[in-house]
Amino acid sequence: MQKKNLEYIERLRQAMTKHGIDAVIISGTDPHQSELPPLHWRGREWLTGFHSVNGTNGTAVVTADKALCWTDSRYFIQATEQLKGTGFSMMKEDGPDATDLIDWLVENLDKGQTVGIDGMTFSIAYAQRLQQELSDNGIALNDNFPQFDFIYPERPQRPQNKLFIHDEKIVGETVDSKMERIMTEVKAELANAILLSSLDDIAWATNLRTAGDIAFSPIFVSYLFIGEEERTLFIDEGKITPDVRKHLELYNIGVRSYDSVLDFVASLPKDCRLLIDPEKTARGIYDKIGCTPVFGGAGVAKLKSVKNDTMLSNLATAMEKDGVALIRFFMMVEREYPSGKLTEVELGKRLRSLRLADPACVDESFAPIIGWNGHGAIVHYEATEETDVAIEGDGILLVDSGGQYTFGTTDITRTVALGKPSDEQRRDFTLVMKGHIALASIKFPKGTRGAQLDVLARQFLWNDGKAYYHGTGHGVGFFINCHEGPQSIRLNDNPTPIVPGMVTSNEPGLYIEGKYGIRCENLVAAEEWKSTEFGTFLQFKTMTLFPFDLNLFDTTIMTDSEIEWVNSYHQHVRERLSPLLSQEEASWLDDKTRILKKS
Repeated sequence: MQKKNLEYIERLRQAMTKHGIDAVIISGTDPHQSELPPLHWRGREWLTGFHSVNGTNGTAVVTADKALCWTDSRYFIQATEQLKGTGFSMMKEDGPDATDLIDWLVENLDKGQTVGIDGMTFSIAYAQRLQQELSDNGIALNDNFPQFDFIYPERPQRPQNKLFIHDEKIVGETVDSKMERIMTEVKAELANAILLSSLDDIAWATNLRTAGDIAFSPIFVSYLFIGEEERTLFIDEGKITPDVRKHLELYNIGVRSYDSVLDFVASLPKDCRLLIDPEKTARGIYDKIGCTPVFGGAGVAKLKSVKNDTMLSNLATAMEKDGVALIRFFMMVEREYPSGKLTEVELGKRLRSLRLADPACVDESFAPIIGWNGHGAIVHYEATEETDVAIEGDGILLVDSGGQYTFGTTDITRTVALGKPSDEQRRDFTLVMKGHIALASIKFPKGTRGAQLDVLARQFLWNDGKAYYHGTGHGVGFFINCHEGPQSIRLNDNPTPIVPGMVTSNEPGLYIEGKYGIRCENLVAAEEWKSTEFGTFLQFKTMTLFPFDLNLFDTTIMTDSEIEWVNSYHQHVRERLSPLLSQEEASWLDDKTRILKKS
């Protein structure tokens, strides 16, 4: 593969010379700014060899004599290994040794040179920042350089999977209601129409889904225009079934071809004030707009992020189904582990099979991250035939996984000991859990942002001279994307407050390279706690239903209230799941949720 990558770089450099490009930036996404783009748009992976089933955060730069690939701390170990021999070198996007990509371009290019991008795979916001900083230094930007049209003849076609309707009894809201609420947000931003480019926004707004367009997410490649008199879905015609067409007609949504969106926005009347989200809309779309563009749209993303009571009730059902599958999985692990025949890859296959045995589970919500000992320290580890190891001897196993149920999306990480854990492992696990418990237990005033809560989960590790650098919490969609904004819980400031109905992960971790990784993740839903003379206060309700490994707790460094939290949570898990289990499974759960006592 490495020889092929060198060949691909040479193809690209020839195209650059032909089109007068001195440096090209290659994004890792598609015209919809998707976290997991379809194969058609995974050109950066093809070019660099840096890849994953779950997608990888990475942006490449190629000049006449350099080939670099930027990524974040989740992928440093993986990228270092995968980029060997490809002609690309890894650059750190975050952490103490980070190098800003645009700063690097400015420092390494001369005045009068030109940077090329495919404007359809970069957001307006990023392209504008890029253009401004390059221009300030006498460097030009060509945003119409679709490099893979020139160098990738074997490129996969766009996906053509059929759509299906997500039952409105599960969703708890009609398409008309959603469209009306969207238009209220549009008018509040002094616009009279909106173009949705983000695929999860479109799936949410239309109550439509598909399987296969985007790996592990039941969303589909399209654009959606909503105006006062017109609603239009831009999509490949072959994806529309008769039932879906009736659904669209019921809600007065017309259909046009996917490729016609550029001509459509170019022909909009001058009095149209088109709301577009600069973080989610492609620069190539913006370049074609013939009416007045209005930047905004954060309110629409917030509408999607707030789950109604019907959704939260159905998500609770999804959690029960997920908990049952995980009990069967970890029982199997304990039963077969002594044989030494289990491997990381085999565990991934078994877990998928157990989840999909439930008819309500359409897919996994991402490829499971199953890391034994040192592999657990690779934050987004992907077990492959080349990296696969046997689960044998003493150690700890990290399993990060989830399911796409029609009742909701799940995401859970458990770290379990197989054999005898070391004192170091138990202490580190407990420090992570103390942070998890602190965040799960906090009461906070309305208007609080995730960045103001993040330190709660990190404080115990920091006090021990340890740290993790990924976010503590991401938003989770409802049978849409496992990763969903606009809210988050992380060190980076995010202006979006946590509000009731938002579902977010709580996943502090610790990673000791070459030894082990620890992550403890539940999903939590924000809800009102109480109102006082000081205002309204919120709390988190833990939604996930599966026990933590009691063998990894070091109760000598836990407070009484932390121990009580674990016992209360485990009692809740036992009460919810036991009626759904066989006698053998219920007995196993009883043991895993036994009372934790102070040593």
